[in-house]
Amino acid sequence: MGAGMAASLRRAGFALCVHDVRAEVAQAFAQAGGTACASPAALGAQCDVVVSVVVNAQQTEELLFGADGCAGTLRPGSVFVMCSTVDPAWSAALADRLDERGLLYLDAPISGGAARAAQGQITMMTAGSAAAYAKAGAVLDAMAAQVYRLGDAPGAGSKVKIINQLLAGVHIAAAAEAMALGLREGVDPAALYEVITHSAGNSWMFENRMAHVLAGDYTPLSAVDIFVKDLGLVLDMARASKFPLPLSSTAHQMFMQASTAGFAREDDAAVIKIFPGITLPEKKT
Repeated sequence: MGAGMAASLRRAGFALCVHDVRAEVAQAFAQAGGTACASPAALGAQCDVVVSVVVNAQQTEELLFGADGCAGTLRPGSVFVMCSTVDPAWSAALADRLDERGLLYLDAPISGGAARAAQGQITMMTAGSAAAYAKAGAVLDAMAAQVYRLGDAPGAGSKVKIINQLLAGVHIAAAAEAMALGLREGVDPAALYEVITHSAGNSWMFENRMAHVLAGDYTPLSAVDIFVKDLGLVLDMARASKFPLPLSSTAHQMFMQASTAGFAREDDAAVIKIFPGITLPEKKT
């Protein structure tokens, strides 16, 4: 998604600096416009708004506070826009740490996938100070079709994103279970897909992810281990207030099972592979 978001900023005319752990990726991107930076520190020295699109809190910590992190090179008053799915309490604490350095922060998880990111059509669930929005608002609008402003308390955006991931994970798990039952019962999977996608039982996740199953293509657009992490965050948030989440717990166990069975880095639709006694469609050549 980061590449698509950067492309949207480039189309909007922003002077863009990019960094990727794969230097060749950043350099290839910059050939069409922009500057490839060798490290987050080098990028921070040139930017007043930094948009971080990484997997988790640990990677965010590294790009900010690691040996080549950007927190030490960003000028006071610069904005750090955090787009990962993380623990809301961690996000709120990060805002305080950056404030101590004179840096502004936007808690800004994203949703929509790579295709929408490339079109500037993602959804952003954001929270932060008026000063942060004043400086970074145009950047957000260039990347997203919807920028939801959920208050001035960092962590609010992350809470909404985690609830979204609850639904996404449960819907994928339920979609896989339904398709697996159909296969077990000898229903033609293409016919089942056609009927369900035109019936009340359909969901966006069924329509999108079960198309991957029909194609036999588990190239990761969002991997199984992403939902091991995200549903884990869902359960952690609920556990803090002793709030029961029976469906989320079951879905998390399904993704955990798929991960330990060897499908961790496959597309999250590969959760269907945990079901016994079914023959999945083969990849079309």
